[in-house]
Amino acid sequence: MGDSSASYIHMVQHLIEKCLIFHMSKEECMEALSKHANIKPVITSTVWNELEKENKEFFESYLQSQSSSGVNRMSEAETSELIQKIISDNQSNKDD
Repeated sequence: MGDSSASYIHMVQHLIEKCLIFHMSKEECMEALSKHANIKPVITSTVWNELEKENKEFFESYLQSQSSSGVNRMSEAETSELIQKIISDNQSNKDD
């Protein structure tokens, strides 16, 4: 796997981690990254599944808390702004 592929996957992983911080489901994360970061849902899903395999206990807890809480979701504008900021920060880190 080339450097750019590894870097891309790392960026997707980072974006998924941000989605988790904001209590998004897998489907919400896939939709948000597709819409606001132009990442194909199959890529997000594949990276998410690998994260689940590597962190079973975390995701079991996460999914349980997802189903039992009525956490406030971010608006679409907030989601878009957050994802654009993360991508921008990621690009500036590459330039360093």
